[in-house]
Amino acid sequence: MAAENSKQFWKRSAKLPGSIQPVYGAQHPPLDPRLTKNFIKERSKVSTVPLKNKKASSFHEFARNTSDAWDIGDDEEEDFSSPSFQTLNSKVALATAAQVLENHSKLRVKPERSQSTTSDVPASYKVIKSSSDAQLSRNSKSVLVTQLVLFLFQIISGDTCLRNTLHKQQSLPLRPIIPLVARISDQNASGAPPMTVREKTRLEKFRQLLSSHNTDLDELRKCSWPGVPREVRPVTWRLLSGYLPANTERRKLTLQRKREEYFGFIEQYYDSRNEEHHQDTYRQIHIDIPRTNPLIPLFQQPLVQEIFERILFIWAIRHPASGYVQGINDLVTPFFVVFLSEYVEEDVENFDVTNLSQDMLRSIEADSFWCMSKLLDGIQDNYTFAQPGIQKKVKALEELVSRIDEQVHNHFRRYEVEYLQFAFRWMNNLLMRELPLRCTIRLWDTYQSEPEGFSHFHLYVCAAFLIKWRKEILDEEDFQGLLMLLQNLPTIHWGNEEIGLLLAEAYRLKYMFADAPNHYRR
Repeated sequence: MAAENSKQFWKRSAKLPGSIQPVYGAQHPPLDPRLTKNFIKERSKVSTVPLKNKKASSFHEFARNTSDAWDIGDDEEEDFSSPSFQTLNSKVALATAAQVLENHSKLRVKPERSQSTTSDVPASYKVIKSSSDAQLSRNSKSVLVTQLVLFLFQIISGDTCLRNTLHKQQSLPLRPIIPLVARISDQNASGAPPMTVREKTRLEKFRQLLSSHNTDLDELRKCSWPGVPREVRPVTWRLLSGYLPANTERRKLTLQRKREEYFGFIEQYYDSRNEEHHQDTYRQIHIDIPRTNPLIPLFQQPLVQEIFERILFIWAIRHPASGYVQGINDLVTPFFVVFLSEYVEEDVENFDVTNLSQDMLRSIEADSFWCMSKLLDGIQDNYTFAQPGIQKKVKALEELVSRIDEQVHNHFRRYEVEYLQFAFRWMNNLLMRELPLRCTIRLWDTYQSEPEGFSHFHLYVCAAFLIKWRKEILDEEDFQGLLMLLQNLPTIHWGNEEIGLLLAEAYRLKYMFADAPNHYRR
């Protein structure tokens, strides 16, 4: 009956727009979870004819022949009264019940362990410590076994409601729970745990440093290396970037002056975007802005995109040696998110910026511009003509990996994979395309704490990042597979723990190789 309904369904839907059509290259239908191992073996015993000797069949015939695999219960009800399904279910249930009863009998008649074996077990591992505990454990096991046997008996005896429920659960496709692609909140991958005593102590230490008359920047860098608490990150980043002075009395005036200076640039230069010699720059910026973190709603808001366009255009015309280069647009986003979080308590990725006042938006825009400018001052050779900074860093990465892990390096050479083919983006975007934004923000806490963090230390982070995937790299045995892996590394679930381990390994590599140019050289 199910096969006939399926056949009618395909005939009925074949002419409808958007209906399911045969997929070119598909050879196997989805596996029905009802099929058991023995049932699959029986099906595999049927003699097959080579495809080239088979007569080509229509899609309707294909659907009819495989109706048991295609029907998953979403479009029509299954026929559970068929003898074959009942027999299969009964066999499985009986076998399971027999196995459960056998295991239970073994638990009840348990041979006594030898004295030597018992004495070797630590006391902390002996869970049952009294006869009453042992009796309670046996009783609970008996209850569980009884419930399980009753459940299996209901399946065998033909409880239709239970079978329908069980099939409904089995027939639904498995949809893994995947977190948001770029959840920005400062949390671990496993969730946002309550603040621990250690974290409260660190936060208090930061507040003491930031509120002192002259902030000790060396001490602030030392505290920031393992991560900056979300509450004090905006002020800490301004100080570590060199945007704010260490003296607390000068900070308010400095912020006011620098923000006014930025908007003076807007009034003076932004209208020139329509002039002929700036049209190409503005057009490229206008194209790249919507591509910046396209999966985060915050960056798709028109007001946010206008802010980014102004920041990037003003920076480009004030740095004619490099001008605007694709990739610089990504470098604005961490600063924008951090300074926005100063005014927003909840997670900012879905926040509507029109709810902020004009003064708040102006402050966020100006601070993002100046901090990004400070960052780019240290790596501007990455974006000048021919991008020599990136070329040197990729070459240095190749040499470093050949000394750290010769097997990975030779694997790349064997399949003719050039480091420039995957590491160029790592240097150009500072790993922002490889990591979720929450991880980038945590990474930049350390980068701003390290001397030459965005240039020199970033090289060792890239090396540690590459070696982390050595097993997956060595498993790939062709050029295309290697490039696909290296350009789509599975870091979507990463959080603070993974970044902390990555930075620790990068620091170890820097300690071993930075001042030892011939160490491990072959």
